[in-house]
Amino acid sequence: MQTNLQRRIQRYGWNKAADHYERGWRESLAEAQARLLEMADAQPGETVVDMACGTGLVSFPLAEKVGPNGRVIATDISERMIEIVRQESTIRGVMRVDAFRADSEMLDMIQDASVDLVTCALGLMYFPDPLAAMKQAMRMLKPGGRAVFAVWGGRDRCGWADIFPIVDARVQSDVCPLFFRLGTGSTLAWEMALAGFSHVREERLSTMLPYDSADAAVSAAFAGGPVALAYERFDDDTRHSAHDEYLASIAAFRDGNGYRIPGEFVICEGRRAV
Repeated sequence: MQTNLQRRIQRYGWNKAADHYERGWRESLAEAQARLLEMADAQPGETVVDMACGTGLVSFPLAEKVGPNGRVIATDISERMIEIVRQESTIRGVMRVDAFRADSEMLDMIQDASVDLVTCALGLMYFPDPLAAMKQAMRMLKPGGRAVFAVWGGRDRCGWADIFPIVDARVQSDVCPLFFRLGTGSTLAWEMALAGFSHVREERLSTMLPYDSADAAVSAAFAGGPVALAYERFDDDTRHSAHDEYLASIAAFRDGNGYRIPGEFVICEGRRAV
């Protein structure tokens, strides 16, 4: 698939998902995001770029850590995600989060060797060329600066993974044909090294994604995630059949009235050599 087409799919898809995203994924992603923040270890006064920032679930904790003399540059391909970050910045009175729409593979507006830290929490899987985004991170970092990236892990360790074939069986989505590639083996760490990072360190995190009802699990998977654009094209009968098939695929993870679905994350840290 042409990379420009994939970028458009991501842009319009996340515009559709943005208003459902936090409700569906905040709790499920919290453990992985917390570990990424620990590994990033942002310091007061630092300048940080948060790629594929979404609604700012990582951007705002970073802003707290860098303090009033620091700065967080939050970028996302979705203008609706950026609108939400800007609105939240106003509500919180956090003026040091500078959010703008941008493709993480093309961040030429940020100067070379100008930032201390780059983060990307669960965005690289969606990029047509994640290696290009890693090279952008390397370019932006000061000597000695660091990057921390998180992706979903192995397909067989993510209990919700059947969402992709379920959707693709009903409408061609081309959302992210190689979604689990970076989380397979040590692919993410290897590509960080290929991008020029040194002292690359990899962690794997197994966790459970909690949903308190079938409706919550369905909403997160279909309306608040990467298949939102394709899902909008479903008629009522198609939606019902897709919901039923997805719930059957996660039936083994029932927990009372809700679900606890297994998930795995890979988190890697690397540095730009001094």
